[in-house]
Amino acid sequence: MMHWWLTAAVSVLFVLPAWAADGSTSEKAFREVREVVKQLQARYEKTNDLQADFSQKTTIEGFERPVTSAGKVYIKKPGRLRWDYLDPATEQIYVNQDDVKVYVPEHKQVLLGKLTHMAASKAPLELLQGAAKLDESFEIEPTPGKIRGIGGTPLITLIPKAKEQESTQNLQKIVVEVFPKTYFIRTVSLHEISGNVAVFEFSNLQPNLGLGNEVFDFKTPPDTEVVRAPVLNGP
Repeated sequence: MMHWWLTAAVSVLFVLPAWAADGSTSEKAFREVREVVKQLQARYEKTNDLQADFSQKTTIEGFERPVTSAGKVYIKKPGRLRWDYLDPATEQIYVNQDDVKVYVPEHKQVLLGKLTHMAASKAPLELLQGAAKLDESFEIEPTPGKIRGIGGTPLITLIPKAKEQESTQNLQKIVVEVFPKTYFIRTVSLHEISGNVAVFEFSNLQPNLGLGNEVFDFKTPPDTEVVRAPVLNGP
């Protein structure tokens, strides 16, 4: 079933919040992050659709080896998403606004559900649909320490404002790295309070290909069982 961190990762591919200052960090660091956010937002404002490869590495607290996977992602404004896991197993996730279809060929099954019910991070999901701004849910800060992205670009940290809310109670922070010069997102690291960390790395980004709706429209194959997902979280 679709994890909340998948939609959180995808959501920040299009919009980031306005920066928020914190006296504990130097003004220079905030100026750098503010400039990265400005360039990043300018880039994605001009991006109507996007195709990319991704790899995912999930480190689970208590497990010695991380779980790895890879595939392709397709995004189209507003609210269309296709997320294809290709390795080590095939699974396709289609999103149209709040409607989700998860197709698992191996099981010959399609799971139907609502995005806001199938994931636990409501704010990024609303953003994916263009209905909310992340600055309403997250503070933006420079990432502590001396670690930087490729080319020396500053890393951006998003901190949930209301950790007591169900939509963000599992999330400690999101760390975003951008490509230098192009300012497309390179990596998204999602840190749970439990210690679990999911890192998504994007490559071969191809914006504004004119992706048609047929890329995002799923047709149920013959002999495939259709199952409605249970409501795991309230809206």
